Formats: sequence, C-alpha cells, structure tokens
Amino acid sequence: MEENNIVEWAPSSMLEITLNEPDDFLKVRETLTRIGVASRKDKKLYQSCHILHKQGRYFIVHFKELFLLDGKKSNLEENDLARRNTIAQLMSDWGLITIDGQSIEPLAPMRQIKIIPFKEKQEWELCPKYNIGNK
Repeated sequence: MEENNIVEWAPSSMLEITLNEPDDFLKVRETLTRIGVASRKDKKLYQSCHILHKQGRYFIVHFKELFLLDGKKSNLEENDLARRNTIAQLMSDWGLITIDGQSIEPLAPMRQIKIIPFKEKQEWELCPKYNIGNK
C-alpha cells in the first residue's frame, strides 16, 4: 500500500505573499485560473491554487487548504504543497508577487503543472475545485 503523505496542516502554514502592485490581485487571480493539472484529452484544466485575501494579508493557497480552512475534510498531501510552492515561485519569477520570507520547499517538477497561455484560454475548460466566497 502506497503511503500518501498527508500533511498536518494549520492556517499558519499558508504561503503568505505580497502583491507588487495593489491592482495585481486580479492579475494573480486570473493567472491562477490557467495553472493546474490538465486532462489533455478533455481539454480541461483543474485549477490548483487560489489567491486568498484575509485581514489585509494575501496568501497563495492550494484548493485543499481552502477546504481545511472551511473545516471540511481534505487529504492535503506533500505533493499538493509542492505544487502550490512551485506555482507561487513561478508567479514570483514573473514579477506578480513577492514571497514573504518563508522558505518554499518542497517544489514540484514543472511536468506536474500545466500552464495555459492566455491566448489559448478559450480552447480549454477551466475548472476550479473551489469557489472562494461561495458557500
């Protein structure tokens, strides 16, 4: 039996970021809709991460972290956090965000993450696994 490395998670383990410009929130939110795990045969992309704005602070969170924040069951694994970290690192490299001081390990290999260019967005069905603000 393969061991799934379920993470002991607490809200304090969320990845805090700083927006480089105040209006970058919408850019980051839109960009995250195009990054995730793809089903190439169906042209569907399952969004991995969201930007969360809470009490004046910003976080890049994996959708399973949002379930946990809501008190729902979730099987958050090390690989989910690795994907979140890699996605945050990409967004930092692209100049959209600054990662606040904490180390972002582990990182996931890029082959585990699909990024859909903005111009190809219409060709894909973008599927969020979580909708912020919807009960």
